[in-house]
Amino acid sequence: MASPSDQKATIIDGKAIAQTIRSEIAHEVRLLSQKYEKVPGLAVVIVGNRKDSQSYVNMKRKACAEVGIKSFDIDLPEQVSEAHLISKVHELNAMHDVHGILVQLPLPKHINEEKVLTEISIEKDVDGFHPLNIGKLAMKGREPLFLPCTPKGCLELLSRSGISVKGKKAVVVGRSNIVGLPVSLLLLKADATVTVVHSHSPDPESVIREADIIIAAAGQAQMIKGSWIKPGAAVIDVGTNAVDDPTKKSGYRLVGDVHFKEACKVAGWITPVPGGVGPMTVAMLLRNTLDGAKRVIEQ
Repeated sequence: MASPSDQKATIIDGKAIAQTIRSEIAHEVRLLSQKYEKVPGLAVVIVGNRKDSQSYVNMKRKACAEVGIKSFDIDLPEQVSEAHLISKVHELNAMHDVHGILVQLPLPKHINEEKVLTEISIEKDVDGFHPLNIGKLAMKGREPLFLPCTPKGCLELLSRSGISVKGKKAVVVGRSNIVGLPVSLLLLKADATVTVVHSHSPDPESVIREADIIIAAAGQAQMIKGSWIKPGAAVIDVGTNAVDDPTKKSGYRLVGDVHFKEACKVAGWITPVPGGVGPMTVAMLLRNTLDGAKRVIEQ
């Protein structure tokens, strides 16, 4: 049996870092409120009653209340038409006290996600998913108005843990529009040498082994083994996968895309699941909403 002394990785406490960021945001919201008598506003749109989406949305609304951001709750039925949803988005685009609009994904099958997201005003795209924001992120010398929350949270975890990205070899596992693709673009912007590993990569292990920084966002439970990790590497685990666990009341527990116990013995830094990237995503959403509000209010 491995003894605790085998552990060499520093655990990156995403919960604590997110809490620090939330206090910074609450402080800035108070200043805005005192100076301009205005606070940032975030509209959270949810369609249907998926349990996971509802719990995410409740978490986001609660987080807004904690830092003094006004949240506008838009709950629409599963059967809502695409046209009705889009007209709702247009309404929110026109509201002066709404500085950010978030449409909780995934949307029901009969609604075209891309069509809906493209209708969100780029100035209010606090999720950072508008094609224009992603396009600017992909181009040298262009700055998007907003960065997607999870990728932004990953880089914030690295910088607040004192891990520099410049000149490092970074491997991103997964290429989704929400995490893998934008985080690889962010790492490039921060001067890392970036490789993206995905389902068609023939030998992911040999590529991952070279990495100084690993961002795991493949959605495959414990796919990355300790033996795949270069000693001293920084590991940011975005995965949240439910695996059966009869000892738990719920019957399952959450694990990341990295085999945490094994990785702890080799990595220099690692984020836990839960308590790593998750809390950062919400903190970055609040940060984006505040930044969007400041652009309007401080004009």
